[in-house]
Amino acid sequence: MPSWAKDPGIGSKMINARSESVLEKPAFRKATRARRCAVPADGYYEWKGEGRGKQPYYVHPRDGHPIVFAGLYEWWKDPSRAEDDPGRWLLSTSIMTTDSPPEGYAGGMLAELTALHDRVPLPMDRETMQAWLDPQADDAAGLVDLVRAGAHDVAEGWTIDAVGTAVGNVKNDSPELIEPVGSLF
Repeated sequence: MPSWAKDPGIGSKMINARSESVLEKPAFRKATRARRCAVPADGYYEWKGEGRGKQPYYVHPRDGHPIVFAGLYEWWKDPSRAEDDPGRWLLSTSIMTTDSPPEGYAGGMLAELTALHDRVPLPMDRETMQAWLDPQADDAAGLVDLVRAGAHDVAEGWTIDAVGTAVGNVKNDSPELIEPVGSLF
């Protein structure tokens, strides 16, 4: 939710921030300079159209370790609420993404990710995350380049599993949602 947004409905359109243009877009420019964050995850879901339906896939590290994505956060003040209302403030997060794969990566996991979707979230290794989160760092363009440079190497350790369609309902929340029902490749 950009701080200048008039209504929270715009927030659902801001879940992903394209790293190629994040410094030019008014919704992300200030956050890239001052409100960088790390978004931990075990993996993420991606849907692929197959015939007349869609199949969900769970993308995750092969070794079972968590992923940390480059993110941005923003505080939004709801003008319809009283100044002393603690619910007046909304904290939101966007995950930075990049194209999948970049030139020079023709095979391996990146080719599989490209078959699934043309964008991927930007994962970070520990060293990159430390630089990304450094509040003293003021070279936003350099930090975006740093995150982009190492992301595809991190993604090479991922795997993709077909999972059940129950993941498509936000009411479902159980460990069974990531159980493989087949393989993409």
